[in-house]
Amino acid sequence: MEEAFRSGLAIEAVLVSDEGERHLTRLKPWLTREVRILRCSARMFQGVASTDSPQGIAALAHMPEREFEELLGARPLVLVLVGVQDPGNVGTLLRSAEAFGATGAVTCRGTAHPFSPKALRASAGSALRLPLLAAGDDASVLARLREAKLRIFAATIDAGESPGELDFCVPCALLVGNESSGLPAAMARAADQRVRITLAEGVESLNAGVAGAVLLYEASRQRNAKHRAGRPGESP
Repeated sequence: MEEAFRSGLAIEAVLVSDEGERHLTRLKPWLTREVRILRCSARMFQGVASTDSPQGIAALAHMPEREFEELLGARPLVLVLVGVQDPGNVGTLLRSAEAFGATGAVTCRGTAHPFSPKALRASAGSALRLPLLAAGDDASVLARLREAKLRIFAATIDAGESPGELDFCVPCALLVGNESSGLPAAMARAADQRVRITLAEGVESLNAGVAGAVLLYEASRQRNAKHRAGRPGESP
């Protein structure tokens, strides 16, 4: 709730049970006259909440609407989720994207909704702050990436170069696919380069959220090193 208010999300109403009344003090700075406070019984709140042990407070908010251009920023680094079905992984990827300086994210059709309760909790508020676009089919997303002149990197498990051998400092997009089957063949073929994380012998693959975080970290490391190298008197 606090992250939602801090991010500037349009909050229409706050629903609170007797148990949740204590939380209103923390939210007081944002509770203007435009925000309606709706009180209810604990039993009624239990029927609304999606968790087993709700804290007695919830909000009705308008989802942020974004344009594709807002995802690009000065140095585009766009995360693209293609068929990532586990909402926990979706939230983790969005949290990592914000933490490592991605300028935005796109979720393709077949990906768990980034504003579903579990994904939103896993993102720790990043889904509210990171420019995010729930796009349509894979082909239309690729077309938008090409139109923006982004270099497209496809995360794969069977072929590709090591992350450290690639240049993530260029305006680029990183494609992360389904937990079990990876990226669709057409998406992998359409990429400019494939990237593969080398694993210890006997380990088949990484969790999608972890793999995406590793690649985002490498992109952040390269970009920060280049930025430091460009400053007089500083070494990378």
